[in-house]
Amino acid sequence: MSRAHFLDLSRGIRSGRLSIGVIGLGYVGLPLAVAFAKNNFKVIGIDVDRDRINSIRKKSSYITDVSTEELRSCINAGRLRCAENFQALSVCRVVIICVPTPLKRKYQPNISYIVEAVKALKKVLQPGTLVVLESTTYPGTTDEVIVALLQSTGLVCGRDFFLAFSPERIDPGNSSYTLTKIPKVVGGVTRDAGILTALLYRRIIKKVIVVSSARVAETVKLLENTFRIVNIGLIDEMAKMCHAMNLDIWEVIAAAKTKPFGFMPFYPGPGVGGHCIPKDPLYLYWKAKKFGFSSKFIKLASDMISSMPQYVVGRLEAILQKTGRGLNRARVLVLGVTYKRDVRDLRKSPALEIIELLQKKRVGVAYHDPLIPYLKISGINLTSQPLSGANLSAADAVVVVTDHSGVDYRLVRTHARLIFDTRNVYGGIRDGKIEKL
Repeated sequence: MSRAHFLDLSRGIRSGRLSIGVIGLGYVGLPLAVAFAKNNFKVIGIDVDRDRINSIRKKSSYITDVSTEELRSCINAGRLRCAENFQALSVCRVVIICVPTPLKRKYQPNISYIVEAVKALKKVLQPGTLVVLESTTYPGTTDEVIVALLQSTGLVCGRDFFLAFSPERIDPGNSSYTLTKIPKVVGGVTRDAGILTALLYRRIIKKVIVVSSARVAETVKLLENTFRIVNIGLIDEMAKMCHAMNLDIWEVIAAAKTKPFGFMPFYPGPGVGGHCIPKDPLYLYWKAKKFGFSSKFIKLASDMISSMPQYVVGRLEAILQKTGRGLNRARVLVLGVTYKRDVRDLRKSPALEIIELLQKKRVGVAYHDPLIPYLKISGINLTSQPLSGANLSAADAVVVVTDHSGVDYRLVRTHARLIFDTRNVYGGIRDGKIEKL
């Protein structure tokens, strides 16, 4: 029977004459759903977030990487629709899971969203379905947890349904490397699952790499972000070291990156946010401990990065003391609060922790961000302040936390009394009012 299902799915994928379900319509799921819809597949998106569902029904995109025009075109063509009820997936022969995988505590994974999605899916799972997990998770989740849940229906993996893991690699706001341009890694629980999943993604992505198993694919994603967290942690430590030695870390990096081999530039900052780096390596750290292996690099890098918001506040306090003003009597304007330049996303943003730390020290803190009109931190409501000469000069210090491209940094430099630049937006400018990380 498995061969018949394999052939039916192969034909359906090649012809585009099957429906694809996408569970989770966030920064991964919605671009994926739109990409398949643009390639003439019928796509059904599932999400429990009513605001997302309402936005899609209004044909309005809430994701940076999907334009409202693209979304409207797919919906108007009848190739994309959304639903809150998993029953809608009963007509789908491909289902892709793109749900969040946060941490329960700092070092403990939380795959409850995956488990709940699979439990809902198994109630409507039809024989001859390909299921693909894209949510980042620890090695073994696909063939340990998901196989058991789906096989509790009486269907058998590899015979009645096919299962694979293909890690998302989306970089929100990156116009150079969009979804369809980023090579896709695929690992099937069975060989046939890997072949079918590769066939599926080749419909929308230029290059697909098939690895030997779902576990390998799961580990690939974690290695990618572990590489980043370790190097970011290292450069953050170098930044602290260079400050202690009265050296400019930015000048050091600029000179080091002239070497054409053996060096890749990473840059320090006020902390790391977003959906991947703060948590993904800790999934690997947690899983490795189950095998009796403790990764010192991952923990050290994570702890170093986690210390940066506190370090920024400490540096700011020292900078203000040099001007004769204590931090608890200061007025501070935080410039940029999203976790990344030009991306409307607050997840794990270091700016939020910096603001909270300043509030606890009774600092008069305000912020400006062209993408975020209001915030609520520790019960305190904040509204983005206009970037005016009056507001800038009224602050004792302006802290550049997120370097949005739409900000007039010349205006900031003209009117601010003091600038603490954690992103090097002022480059090699030597100015008595500018302090660098």
